[in-house]
Amino acid sequence: EHNLDVVKTADWIVDLGPEGGDGGGTVVAEGTPRMIAVHPTSYTGKYLKPLLRISLDKE
Repeated sequence: EHNLDVVKTADWIVDLGPEGGDGGGTVVAEGTPRMIAVHPTSYTGKYLKPLLRISLDKE
C-alpha cells in the first residue's frame, strides 16, 4: 500500500525495500507506524513521520 493515510492507521507494517523491483525485496523495517517513522533507513518512515507529527527533538 502506498497511501500513507492508510499506512499510518495500520497495526503493523512490514517495510520492504530499500528500492523497488530488483533493488527491493529486503525487510528494511517492521513495527508500528511510529516505529517505522523513526527508523533511520526506512523511506516509508521518512514520509510517514510528518503525518504522525513526530518531531526530531523527541527521538
